[in-house]
Amino acid sequence: MNVEETPFRPYASGTQPDNDTAAYRSTILRHPAKRLLKIPQTITELSGPRFSEQKFPPTDNIAVNHGKEALGERIIVAGHVRDEDGRPVPHTMVEIWQANAAGRYNHDRDQHDAPLDPDFKGIGRVFTDDEGAYRFISIKPGSYPWGNHENAWRPNHIHFSLFGPGHATRLITQMYFPGDPLLTLDPIFLATADAEARNRLVSRFDLSITQPNWALGYRFDIVLRGRQATPMEDGHAHHH
Repeated sequence: MNVEETPFRPYASGTQPDNDTAAYRSTILRHPAKRLLKIPQTITELSGPRFSEQKFPPTDNIAVNHGKEALGERIIVAGHVRDEDGRPVPHTMVEIWQANAAGRYNHDRDQHDAPLDPDFKGIGRVFTDDEGAYRFISIKPGSYPWGNHENAWRPNHIHFSLFGPGHATRLITQMYFPGDPLLTLDPIFLATADAEARNRLVSRFDLSITQPNWALGYRFDIVLRGRQATPMEDGHAHHH
C-alpha cells in the first residue's frame, strides 16, 4: 500500500517563538550559539524507542496520590493531537507537569515561598487514542514569581511534552487558561509574535468536558506542524 506523502507547509513568520527573545532573558542561554554540526541519524534515532502504555503506564489523574486528593481546584483537560491536515496522531505519549495550586513545583530547585502539597506530585503522562484524543485530571496550577524582571509572575500554565517515534521528535509547549490577566505581561507567552498563533496556546473552557458537581473542563487541541501549528519551545522542529 502506498502511503500518501503530504508536502510540509512551512511555518508562517512569527508563528513560532524566536530562539533569542530579549524580554525573556534566559533564552540567550538556552540554545547553541555556534553553527550546528550535522550528524547522520542511525536506526536508533529514526525508529525508537517506542513508547507504549504497557511499558509506560499512564497517570490519567495526577490530582490523586496514593488515594489522597490534591488541594486546589480540580480540572479536566482534554483535546486532540493532529497534524497539519487534521489527521489524528494516535498512540503518542503526552507528558504533563505543572506547579501545584499554590504555585510551587514539587522540585528541589523550586524554593518559592509557597506551600508544597504532599498529595500532588505534579507530573504524569497519558496516551492519545485511535482518534488522537487525550484526557487527564489535575488541579488548576497557581501563578508564581520567576525573577525574569521586576515583579515578574508566570500565568497559570501546564507544560506538555509530546513524543513521536523517538526522542529526536520530542516537542514541548505550554497550555494557558482563558482570561488570565498575566498573559499580556508574560514574555514567554509573548515570545510568539503572531497573536493568533500564541492564542493557540490558550485552552478553552468546555462545558462538554466539565463534569457536573465535580470539575471544570478545558479543551486544548495541539497541531504538530504547518501553518496552524501550536507554538513549541524547541525552535522550528516538527514531528516526522
